[in-house]
Amino acid sequence: MGKTIAEKILSEKSGTDARAGQIVMANVDYVMVNDVTGPIAFREYDKLGTDSMFKDRMVLIPDHYVPAKDIASAEQAKEMREFAHKHGLPNYYEIGKSGVCHQLMVEEGFAAPGRLIVGADSHTCTYGGINAFSTGIGSTEAAAAFATGKLWFKVPETIKVVVRGKFRRNVGGKDLILRIITDIGVDGANYKALEFHGDVCNIPVADRLAISNMAIEAGGKAGIFPCDDLTREYIRETVRGEYTPVDADPDAEYCRVIEYDLDELEPMVSYPHLPSNGRPVREADVKIDQAYLGSCTNGRIEDMRIGAEIVKGRKVAPGVRFLVVPASQKVYRQMVEEGLMQIFLDAGAFISGPTCGACLGGYMGILAAGEKAVSSTNRNFIGRMGDKASEVYLAGPATVAASAIAGRIVTPDQLEGN
Repeated sequence: MGKTIAEKILSEKSGTDARAGQIVMANVDYVMVNDVTGPIAFREYDKLGTDSMFKDRMVLIPDHYVPAKDIASAEQAKEMREFAHKHGLPNYYEIGKSGVCHQLMVEEGFAAPGRLIVGADSHTCTYGGINAFSTGIGSTEAAAAFATGKLWFKVPETIKVVVRGKFRRNVGGKDLILRIITDIGVDGANYKALEFHGDVCNIPVADRLAISNMAIEAGGKAGIFPCDDLTREYIRETVRGEYTPVDADPDAEYCRVIEYDLDELEPMVSYPHLPSNGRPVREADVKIDQAYLGSCTNGRIEDMRIGAEIVKGRKVAPGVRFLVVPASQKVYRQMVEEGLMQIFLDAGAFISGPTCGACLGGYMGILAAGEKAVSSTNRNFIGRMGDKASEVYLAGPATVAASAIAGRIVTPDQLEGN
């Protein structure tokens, strides 16, 4: 019997014949922590009382509360900074050359096909978009990986997702993953991998990263795409070291097969308070107070280009706050160089440097009671972006940008003049 991509990568990294349901001890290629999860991992590592440390495999990225919003967040960032200095860690990304952790892991070449990557953040599954097996872990597990370079894994079963056709205009990866989560539920892929097949060549890599990012919102352990020419070109100038792409065997065993026709997919929006509460945007009748374009899901340059194309020559609706937050310093610079920054500013948007702040309800975009936001982020749980009486609607970058102009949730096709 053949193997899935998850089984193959975990077999390679553990040196065993890994099959779904088995538990293996595997060598990790990289372990990532951020300014929230890192300090806990550092303290747990110190408790181990060991001098063993796999420094080259450790990646430290402050992103959740930076620039520091208060004394507590300043102390967290300081603890990370001092730990990196104390141990001479080469992969520490200070504010000013950093960004949202999952964007940095791809931009800086840590993520690559065939690699096994863990991170103390649930959306670490993002890197499956470029053919890695990547998954979230806890801070204590991160400490163990610091010291040993290994972790145990239960090999997940895999759901085969077959896509056919090509996205229509103003439809993308975010719409596909919202459709999938709506269909299978937030527990439909519990401890399983989503593996994508079919016409994946018609899905841009940026969209693949967004899709894999939200596998966790269906309970998934990972969301994995095959490696193709688009993948290789996407990472060509940034990847560190050699990598080995992994394909599923033709006779691999799957626990379920689901299929989607991209030609028929509509722009989607997920209503509060679950990503699975999806429906076509054309059915929405929601007036908004805030629109948010950014995050590890949709803060890449491709998302910014989509948003800028829609708002160019238009103005943000009265009474609406439009927040634009690029996912990294590199994306910020690209926005400046391509003139996107000016387009957003002319439209009346607020633009910040890279941070996770608003996405997790930390700062810079908090919602008051009764306020409604359409957001390109990945979660819309109760109180996720502010007061428990606020509401978050999840959508793709095109819908978010159009909604900022209309003052209500719409697709670009519903804007006047289109």
